Amino acid sequence: MTAPSHNHANYQARLDYIRGLLGDHFGLSNENIAETKITPIQYEADFPFKYNNFVYRLEFPVDISDDGLELPGCVPIPAGARAFIMRLSNADAEGMYQETRVQNEVAILTLASAALRHIKPNIVPRVFGWGSASQGRLGWILQDLMPGVPLDNVFSPTASLEQKTAVLRQMAAILKALQDYPLPKSIQGWGGLTFDSNGAIVSAPMPSVGAGPWSSLENSYRGRLKAALDKADKNPYLKGWRPNGIRDRVDDFIERGLSAQFSDLTSSHDRAIIHADFSKSFVQCNLPSANLKIKASDNLLHDPATGLVTALLDYDFSTILHPAYEFFRSFGPNGGRFTGWIADSDPEGQELLELRRAKLTGKFPSPLPTPRETPNGPGVDWELAQAWENELQRINVKRPSTIQGIDKLADVDELLGSLTPWRLINTDFLRMNTDEGQRMALRRMGEEQLVAVLDHLGF
Repeated sequence: MTAPSHNHANYQARLDYIRGLLGDHFGLSNENIAETKITPIQYEADFPFKYNNFVYRLEFPVDISDDGLELPGCVPIPAGARAFIMRLSNADAEGMYQETRVQNEVAILTLASAALRHIKPNIVPRVFGWGSASQGRLGWILQDLMPGVPLDNVFSPTASLEQKTAVLRQMAAILKALQDYPLPKSIQGWGGLTFDSNGAIVSAPMPSVGAGPWSSLENSYRGRLKAALDKADKNPYLKGWRPNGIRDRVDDFIERGLSAQFSDLTSSHDRAIIHADFSKSFVQCNLPSANLKIKASDNLLHDPATGLVTALLDYDFSTILHPAYEFFRSFGPNGGRFTGWIADSDPEGQELLELRRAKLTGKFPSPLPTPRETPNGPGVDWELAQAWENELQRINVKRPSTIQGIDKLADVDELLGSLTPWRLINTDFLRMNTDEGQRMALRRMGEEQLVAVLDHLGF
């Protein structure tokens, strides 16, 4: 018999934990708990990577109430509501800072709800109760079950540009509202969020890093570069990038070159709500035994009948950073994301470099380049990328072409990502790829990429 995956090993224990919450926190009787239907959402028992969260649909046989209003970020449970979503934090999730990850998500949900309150229908889930993931406990959030379906059909190859543009227009409006929302004065730093003893939202470590908060954007990158190097130090393949003198070059850049990368960023003090996972993404895993293309959940839902976006979900990676950061982490694939320096040694790199220029200037080539296939799948969807740029321009959303100095900031972000190559850092990928020859080949590729970025930076 095949051993259960790390996700499925504690499947029953998680169900028992939820049932315990229903009795302890929501006061349900044993009979009502037994009648409550608990259904996993987007869950595969043999999924090879650790889930960040386990998501369940709960359907109660009776109305419920709770003491959630004693917790910041919560609203009363509506009378008659019996179907909800519960998110359980996975304590084994790669790279997540457990102590404040739930508080950060609830705090960002609170801010996003206020920022997007004018958009109808309401697209931000309300929170009815939550528990911290600190001190070895499973963190949890009880929130709205949002209507709608994923955007797969809207952005399929057979969908019309008009259909896609209708959704892009709504996405641009959402992004602008998040950018324009004035943050509470209690949020002083850059990074994650939590609640103080009075229930005010305050700065905290960034959950996807486990460090911070920081006093400036530059310091946030300085701190994250240090955190990445600490992780590289502990990796038996990266060895802190000390072989071949690369670590000395990285340290030299941080000491002498980092500040200069922010000198042209005239908006360096701007902060905004960053969702950081504003669209679907794909992971391509090439192994001798498998070629896995894993589709992540789409965090935008819509109503096919009306064409309206109905939900913006999953704030697990959300943070408070510069508006540019949303473009570094969201809106992929096929032309939405803004990247740092790109090697143009092959047709794929040349295409991405041309797209980067278009985003920096806001002017796309005419006629648009012909889409091309790449070894990693479809290349740039130029038509879609231009439509997205047009919608951002239409309502004056802060975007790469209006953020002076974003190119140098993106180069720093590119360096940051190059310090911890995912296929050598992620324990699940390493577990699937036991071939030492392949691992060392990935190490060589990672070093080539890092050296190329350092060369570009002049260090």
